[in-house]
Amino acid sequence: MREPYIIETKPLPERYARGWHCLGKASSFGSKPTALNYFGSKWVAFRGEESGELFVVGSYCPHMGADLSRGKVCGNSLRCPFHEWSWGGDGVCDDIPYADRIPPKAVIPSMPVMEENGLAFVWHDPEGHPPIPEQRPRRNSDYFSGEWSDWNIAEFTIHSNCRELVDNMADMAHFGPVHYSQVQTFKNIQDGHTYTQVMSGGHDILADEGQGFTSVATYEGPAYMTTTMVGSMDGREVTTHLLVSHVPVNMEEFIIRLGVMVKKDPSLSEEENTALVQAYTQMSVDSFVQDVEIWNNKVRIDNPLMCDGDGPINMLRKWYSQFYMDVADISDNITALKEHETRIKYPHAQAGSE
Repeated sequence: MREPYIIETKPLPERYARGWHCLGKASSFGSKPTALNYFGSKWVAFRGEESGELFVVGSYCPHMGADLSRGKVCGNSLRCPFHEWSWGGDGVCDDIPYADRIPPKAVIPSMPVMEENGLAFVWHDPEGHPPIPEQRPRRNSDYFSGEWSDWNIAEFTIHSNCRELVDNMADMAHFGPVHYSQVQTFKNIQDGHTYTQVMSGGHDILADEGQGFTSVATYEGPAYMTTTMVGSMDGREVTTHLLVSHVPVNMEEFIIRLGVMVKKDPSLSEEENTALVQAYTQMSVDSFVQDVEIWNNKVRIDNPLMCDGDGPINMLRKWYSQFYMDVADISDNITALKEHETRIKYPHAQAGSE
C-alpha cells in the first residue's frame, strides 16, 4: 500500500523581508496623517507642510501611548493629540511645549521613504541597516512621458503569509487553469536582487482570440514586481505596465496592490483612451482575482511535491530566502545569475483554451 505524502509546514519566525515595499500612489499621501498597519506594527505616514517630504514613523507616542495617526502635522513634524509632543520625520522629538528639556531617549521608530514612478515606498530591514543603493527601484521613463495613463490601483487583503504569492513567478502550470493562458514559452532569470519571468503565448482575457500575448515580469527585491504586457482588445494592440506589490500586515496577512498603467492610443480621443484604460484595467483585475481566490484558500507547503513539468519553484524559493536572512549570511550561490527555461509539453491544450 502506498503511503500518503505528508505536507510539511514549519512555524515561521516573526521576521519581515529586507527591501523596498510599495505603499501605493505617492499622491494618496498628504499632510493629513495616514495610519498604516504593516510589519506587525502600527505606523503613520505624513508629508511635511513646508518640505512636502513624505515620512513614515511609529504610530505610538512613548510618552503616554497616544496614537500619533490621530495627531496633526505642524511644519515638518507630527504633534501628538494627547500632550502635543512633536516628532520629526526622523523619529526624534523636536518640541515639548511645556518642558525646558527634551529627554534624550525621546525617539520613535522611523523608516526610510522614497518616491519613484508615481509610487511611495518604505525600506524595511530587520537588521536596521540603511537602504542598499543598488536595490533602489528602477525609474520607468514611460510614467513621465505623457504617453501613458496614470496608475489605476486596486487593493486586496490576503489571509496568508506573503511568501506564498512569489511562487507564481516560477509556477508555469497555474497559468492555464487559473488565468486561461496558453503558455508557449516560459523562462525564469535570477540575478542578484532581481528575478524575471519571461512568458509568451495566448490569453483568453487579455488578448483577442488567436492573437499573441507576451509578458515580462520582474521582482526588484522581495515585494515590488512590475510587468510589461502586450495583449489586444477589440482588434487593437494594448501595452500595459502592471504593478504587483505587497506589504505584510503580520505573518499571516498581507496587502497586495494591483496597479495598471496603459499606453494611450494616439489615434483615439482622450475620452476613448480613458474608456480603453478603464476596460483593460477591469480585464486585468478580473484575471488577477483568480489568484486571490487561490491564495485565500490554500495552505503553505514547505516541501511541495513537484513533477518534471513544473517550473523552478525551488530555485525561486532559494533566491527569495536572501531577503529573510542577515546580509552577512547571503552566499554568492543564492544571488548568482541563473536561467531556467521550462519545457512546455502541450502548448496548445492547456486548461482554459477551447
